[in-house]
Amino acid sequence: MISFDEASAILREAAGPLEEVLVAIGEAAGLRLSRSVEARIDAPRFDVSAMDGYAVRNADLTGPLRIVGKSYAGSQAPRAMSKGEAVRIFTGAPVPEGADRVLVQEIVETRGDALEIVGEFGEARHIRAQGSDFREGETLLEAGARLGPRQLVAAAAADCAEIWAWRAPRVAFLATGDELVAPGTASDRPGALPDSITPALAEMARQYGATIVGSEVAPDDPERIEELAAQLLDRCDVLVTIGGASVGERDFASRSIEGGKFRTLFSRIAMRPGKPVWCAKRDGERFVLGLPGNPTSALVTARLFLAPLVTALAGGSYDEVLDWRELALAEDMPAPGPREHFGRGAFSKGKALPFANQQSGAQALLAKADLLLRQTGGSGGLSAGQSIQALDF
Repeated sequence: MISFDEASAILREAAGPLEEVLVAIGEAAGLRLSRSVEARIDAPRFDVSAMDGYAVRNADLTGPLRIVGKSYAGSQAPRAMSKGEAVRIFTGAPVPEGADRVLVQEIVETRGDALEIVGEFGEARHIRAQGSDFREGETLLEAGARLGPRQLVAAAAADCAEIWAWRAPRVAFLATGDELVAPGTASDRPGALPDSITPALAEMARQYGATIVGSEVAPDDPERIEELAAQLLDRCDVLVTIGGASVGERDFASRSIEGGKFRTLFSRIAMRPGKPVWCAKRDGERFVLGLPGNPTSALVTARLFLAPLVTALAGGSYDEVLDWRELALAEDMPAPGPREHFGRGAFSKGKALPFANQQSGAQALLAKADLLLRQTGGSGGLSAGQSIQALDF
């Protein structure tokens, strides 16, 4: 067996961004930029009002003012202003040439085209200067940035209809086991178990930038597993198999898929849970990642291997999602045994609270687990208050 760090190093070396694609801004959510985004225009494009009110010349505040026009957002700027003139103006509208202040509408009164100041106006000019947000040619987003809602605002504001990004990795799932059935149908069949892990793994993959392109459940039949795997591999970059990766009498998945054009990267890791995890790669960027069948084991190992793999294929850094931090334990944690242990716990009052039940088949506690707690194999137990490595789960 190899260590978790050794397996991670192998997968890190094998994974890299997929091809670069030109994507419409409306279809780019979740992708990572392969090239930086530069502004095509100034923002604002000209001096604009920050308030609803009246554009005036500061030098004219002590004299009579006459309203000579209006300025709306999206319109062209009115003619240059002369002495004693005012222009009705709205938020985002261009400021007339010559105006250097906007009087908010709450401090003025109008009679016909006459404007009178009846309140205090203070130091604020209420004008957003041209280019005060950003200038044409300025880099707004660096290559590698993932396009979430805030980043999409910046890209669209830069006047970009399309952006260059790394293609999202396509991920498919193949769960194996005669006992597995679709959720909602297990109660109708004695001995059946709902496939509780595939929907969770699919959501995890999406969160790290994947597109889900398929999901199948196969019986413990090598020919059927091989048939479904081939169909899924035709349309995905990463095939995740669930179950069938151990040494049991009917564990067929790794034996049915690893052969042929795939090269085994690693199999069997000295970790708990996750000893039977394996990974193989075909020429190019096509992977098979084999996870254990127990839901907790599958979810833990997916967080440790699938999440960074998807991130790297999507154009990010493999290690950016393995951001371990030191936390104090809220309670004692027993010795891990000979293999490295990734226990489940929760972040509670600034500390790591380990769960008492660390069985790989436990599913109810997963809803409360938001930390993985890492213990070196062969180390001793830890007491409350001692430090432990923690990873957001």
